[in-house]
Amino acid sequence: MSCNFSTSAGNDNSPGQDSIPDTLAQRLSELESRPAYCISAMSSPSNVDPDRKQPKLLDQVRSAIRLRHYSIRTEEAYVQWIRRYILFHNKRHPLEMGSLEINRFLSHLASGKHVASSTQNQALCALVFLYKVVLHKDPGDLADVVWAKKPKKLPVVLTREETKALLSGLEDEKWIMGNLLYGAGLRLMECIRLRVKDVDFGYRQIVVRNGKGEKDRVTMLPACVIKPLQEHLVEVKALHERDLGEGFGNVYLPCALERKYPHADREWAWQYVFPSRKRSVDPRTHIERRHHIDETVLQRAVKEAARKARITKLVGPHVLRHSFATHLLEAGHDIRTVQELLRHEDVKTTMIYTHVLNKGGWEYRAPPTGSD
Repeated sequence: MSCNFSTSAGNDNSPGQDSIPDTLAQRLSELESRPAYCISAMSSPSNVDPDRKQPKLLDQVRSAIRLRHYSIRTEEAYVQWIRRYILFHNKRHPLEMGSLEINRFLSHLASGKHVASSTQNQALCALVFLYKVVLHKDPGDLADVVWAKKPKKLPVVLTREETKALLSGLEDEKWIMGNLLYGAGLRLMECIRLRVKDVDFGYRQIVVRNGKGEKDRVTMLPACVIKPLQEHLVEVKALHERDLGEGFGNVYLPCALERKYPHADREWAWQYVFPSRKRSVDPRTHIERRHHIDETVLQRAVKEAARKARITKLVGPHVLRHSFATHLLEAGHDIRTVQELLRHEDVKTTMIYTHVLNKGGWEYRAPPTGSD
């Protein structure tokens, strides 16, 4: 249900909302501190007992998201959209609103904020989740909500020469990550979240755990990164041992593995291949740990490498995955094999790279001009 999320936090007041505090920070702070029935003190639902202590609405949203094992990014995005929706309607309680108010908010995002269709649909996903899952409002009330039409775009693909120039502009662990994205077809976060145990040097393969759609898959380990990656892991292990000596060294484990394997979070096999340089406090458990490297590190490095290589295409880390698939098809590999490596549910998703190649059109010459 998650989509691209715009983190911009502009003023989303609708006309006639002069009573709302001037700054968004003040409004969000006020909203966060109130329980669900006090989001709008003047318009709380009549069936709520004000003497009964209830969890805050946003805490209810967080609990429902965590119960369904959605990612922390989905949680942050949904909570932010629900906040903005309530504030846009002058802090009215969501139970008093429905499809009319949702459409009004989405129209404001589309026409007033000019957000992309994926951003608009993510906001709608958050609100549908709020009504269906948290508030248990009749889904029939949302029947006339309009989903934005997502444009069909061809992926950006680099030539082999451009790919080589881009990767040569990366250094250290960023070079290793870039080559994993291109040589193994990994998504950005699949690479960032790699664990030591999932890199198999003997079979020269990588096991991707909980990929998109919570699906596992196996892909190849590029030969060019084996030695640099082994040297990198020696440094990572030394860092881990230093953390253990300082009383830390534990890492986040998914689901209930921390209870099932009480000491696994301190074991070397479970550590991230690309850890952060600094320890940080987990926002959910409030435990100080060493998390994986932030994805913006590689994003910035790729953009800078593309600039130095004078590549005029719109380049980001995911372009390397697109290039991986296209170059495999270009080399004559079967589309089903590429589908399996990318772990696409439908071969139609993989076939988009055949449109990028468009070999049939290359056989024709442009029509002659008057000067020919």
